[in-house]
Amino acid sequence: MKRIGLFGGSFDPVHAGHLLIARAAIEELGLERLYFIPAAQSPFKPDRCLATGADRARWLRLALAGWTACEVITDELDRSGVSYTIDTVRAFTRRFPGAERFWLIGGDHVATLPRWREAAALATLVGFAVAPRPGREAALELPAGFHFRVLRGPLSSVSSSDIRARVRAGLPLDGWEPPAAAEAIRNYPLYL
Repeated sequence: MKRIGLFGGSFDPVHAGHLLIARAAIEELGLERLYFIPAAQSPFKPDRCLATGADRARWLRLALAGWTACEVITDELDRSGVSYTIDTVRAFTRRFPGAERFWLIGGDHVATLPRWREAAALATLVGFAVAPRPGREAALELPAGFHFRVLRGPLSSVSSSDIRARVRAGLPLDGWEPPAAAEAIRNYPLYL
């Protein structure tokens, strides 16, 4: 059975922590393909994206250059409006009907799963690959009804807000970003 991963989020911007999660998921879950899916608008963070969808997708492509198992899909950006995971998972269920699907999620978002749109249906369509924040693995409480695999890592505590703060402060992004993405992000006017 084919195994695919779905990695949704704002990616405002993508960073090395996202790539560590992706590598862990590919290796630990035996994924044949991992799809990065930038959200048009998160239902939990309305109007919080600073960068355009086109820029976020471009940065993802730059960051993933050479990652043959990964692909950037702009379905949620193309639909526009609020991006609901259930809609994307249903689309991938139709696209890959026999595949085992995993949605990658940060440990800090696990507690919100029961509040996601059509959570009960979502729990039947996709398993969740959880990337805990370093130092918080023991505190991870997994809600009932969902299927989880906890990734072992290596993981990172880097966040997109850390990257934006570094850009505003004029600090280098070496080690925080792949070089090609770092160059594009460092010069992004809305982060300055």
